[in-house]
Amino acid sequence: MSSENAPLETGGFVPFYRSYTKTWIHAVATAGLTAFGTLTIVHRWFAALALASYVVPPIVLYLRHGRGDDRPNADRDASEPERDESPAESEPELDTPEPDREVEPERPRTGSDPSPSSRSKPDATDTTDALESPPSSDDGESTAADETADPAARDAREESEPESEPEWHTVEAPTDATLRDVAVAAADDTADSSAAYAVGDGGVVLADAGDEWTALLEDGPAAGSNDLRGVDATADGEAVWVAGDSGALGRIDAETGRHTDFTAPEDITDNWLGVAVGGASGAETVLLINGSGAVLRGAYDADGDGSALEWTGPEKPGSGSSLSGVALADDAVGYCCDTNDGVYETTDGGESFERVGLEGADGTLTDVATAGRDDCLVSADDGVVHRYDGPTWTPERVADDALTGIDRREERAMACAADGAVHERGGAAAGWERTDIDASGALLAVSLGAARAVAVGEDGTIVTRG
Repeated sequence: MSSENAPLETGGFVPFYRSYTKTWIHAVATAGLTAFGTLTIVHRWFAALALASYVVPPIVLYLRHGRGDDRPNADRDASEPERDESPAESEPELDTPEPDREVEPERPRTGSDPSPSSRSKPDATDTTDALESPPSSDDGESTAADETADPAARDAREESEPESEPEWHTVEAPTDATLRDVAVAAADDTADSSAAYAVGDGGVVLADAGDEWTALLEDGPAAGSNDLRGVDATADGEAVWVAGDSGALGRIDAETGRHTDFTAPEDITDNWLGVAVGGASGAETVLLINGSGAVLRGAYDADGDGSALEWTGPEKPGSGSSLSGVALADDAVGYCCDTNDGVYETTDGGESFERVGLEGADGTLTDVATAGRDDCLVSADDGVVHRYDGPTWTPERVADDALTGIDRREERAMACAADGAVHERGGAAAGWERTDIDASGALLAVSLGAARAVAVGEDGTIVTRG
């Protein structure tokens, strides 16, 4: 039985059967049912022929057309081998139906396809076969395979793919002393210029310009072996300040590694718990904080005859609770926090402070980071980061363990935890992501540069990325 060329609906047997009842095949099948049904008076087996004449045609047509393959029998894919069919087998075989497959649209004739005019006696079957010739080499899968096989195409594609984010790794430090603070001093966005500095117990000062960590100072700026607790760099990365116990204070020239001792400024020998530096080298602002809740402000001005360092204060911006963190966004805007939920903002380089929060924090504040005015993050020992966007404070649950340090660079932020993990936020609207690091000790401080990040902690632990 040949296929019906009238359009038959697909999408299921019921829509197909509705369209089938409107064809001449259905009319013939009905006539056959009637004729063979009448002959049952001659022999009862004519009933089987009657049912077969009515039931078989729609089943065969549905299997061949109703399931999505609506091409005529002569319109087979050119890739299928032809089968010899004897006259007795003119009825379509009731084979198991093939799986559903998407009908491939007709392709426009290419120059390699023979046109009907070039043949002597074209017929319908030849024309259909020509239109449905096997896909040419410009098929998407063939192109992908060719690119894979072509080394030049593969290399070009690999170069266009973005590089993966560098992973954190532990580096060997030339000390086993606890490192309490770190600063990445990058002048631009290249890794080669991202020098890093770390300070810790016994007055040790370490430096790394990308090759390996070395000790610049082993016993502090005044050779007193006093523990150092804070380090920060100027905006251009050309000068680094370190501060610590018993008034220890020093300035290091990044290019030469030479340091100048400024210990006990204004004859103050308090333990400096942190230091923040704003502005470019030669005209930097320096803020020192202590356990009495006081801030000492220094203005460094280098001239041709030497250098001058003028101090103002100390002043207590809050109630006198111990200050736990200080940060400057530039030579004017900065923040400090204390252990009694106090956060204070300065817009004049530390000459004056105004309390901007924080109320109702469950944990003790541990550190502060800022990217500008009305924009700071404060970490706490209950694993929460408090975000300030002037005048609103928003708590963000970051970790289950205590957060010991935090840093900012534009919209990016990074915090380290006592359990040795680092938590990072890629943007203001992004969430915090945890990275577990195989650190030998608890992490106490983290610094985020343009091209690298460094965290330090107990037992000389240094982990770096980039």
